[in-house]
Amino acid sequence: MAVRSVSKLVEQGFEAVEKEILECKDCQLHETVTNKVISKGSRTPSVVFVGEAPGKNEDETGVPFCGRAGKNLDGMIEYMGLSGDEYAVINTIKCRPPKNRNPLKSEIKACKPFLEAQIQLLNPKVIILLGNTAEKAFCDGDKLEWGVPKAVDGKYTLLKIYHPAALIYQRSRIEEQNTLIDNNRHLWELE
Repeated sequence: MAVRSVSKLVEQGFEAVEKEILECKDCQLHETVTNKVISKGSRTPSVVFVGEAPGKNEDETGVPFCGRAGKNLDGMIEYMGLSGDEYAVINTIKCRPPKNRNPLKSEIKACKPFLEAQIQLLNPKVIILLGNTAEKAFCDGDKLEWGVPKAVDGKYTLLKIYHPAALIYQRSRIEEQNTLIDNNRHLWELE
């Protein structure tokens, strides 16, 4: 596995990071992937949503959150009042694990420099972690409370909310998710 420098990736910019992701063979996932999934949305967002791993639809299209979970995410974004230039969507890993299994620690580690470089290049005010897998990948073992913001080194604020796929199977959580969003609107709404 190559050791990638986050600062070098950031220096090279978005296009170089995307090229490196497309060429990456640092874990076995590149052997079974159809399309690597890099990002969608603004390059100057105030909010970045971090998902876990691409699913079947994402693998087919190369676009994050384009299936049923994506429709839920679109609904959340609309509920939050964000316009297209105010958000971006990325995943902790860029290749679909076989049979939609959870990403392995080694796969998360292999993609972590890409995730960190994307965050630095996007430079958001708020990073919304969609579910526990995104939290584990991004926070290196730190636990966040659902819907409780955490300021990080004056750079950005982290917020963990439910993954949009969880809301497909637990419709009762939609109201709870909306409450988490309502309680944190001050993080992304302009004053």
